[in-house]
Amino acid sequence: MAIPVLPSPDADRLDGLDTRALHASLHERAEAAWQLCQEIHPGLPQPRVWLDLRGKSAGQAHLGRGGLRFNPVLLEENRLAFMVEVIPHEMAHWLVFHLDEGHLARPHGREWQTVMRRLFGLEPRTTHRFDVSRASPAPHRYACGCREHAFTPRRHALVRQDRPYRCRHCAQTLVYLGAVAGKNPT
Repeated sequence: MAIPVLPSPDADRLDGLDTRALHASLHERAEAAWQLCQEIHPGLPQPRVWLDLRGKSAGQAHLGRGGLRFNPVLLEENRLAFMVEVIPHEMAHWLVFHLDEGHLARPHGREWQTVMRRLFGLEPRTTHRFDVSRASPAPHRYACGCREHAFTPRRHALVRQDRPYRCRHCAQTLVYLGAVAGKNPT
């Protein structure tokens, strides 16, 4: 694996930051990644940066909205990995989209992989390995003939509106068992 081009952040410094300073550090890191991208694509517009993403995704290049979205819960819990991997991952999407014919490229295709390896010096990974239990709680338990399933409040609300769900493995209709102990079933 190549050596990352962006300097590695100080893990101890990151751990000591409060939420506001951590968010500012993310913005600084995104700025540094964008400046690096500008060296090979001088006309690359600067993306706006938001910390409003929820659920299991750590980041998202939101091309229609004109920027990058990040998950503040996953940032808080995975500070160093977020700075080293997630920000370059999303900035690589931003760069590829703005290349000639970039809108035709596959999201994690050859172009994106090349940017990750050659520009950021990182092994291209399409998904993170973060614990998402706090970022995407699923407090409602359902069961079928072969296993238990965890539902988010949104999916549980759909079931309560008479939307049936079937298990992909055994094809049985799922039956509500109740809320997981210790979880707030909003």
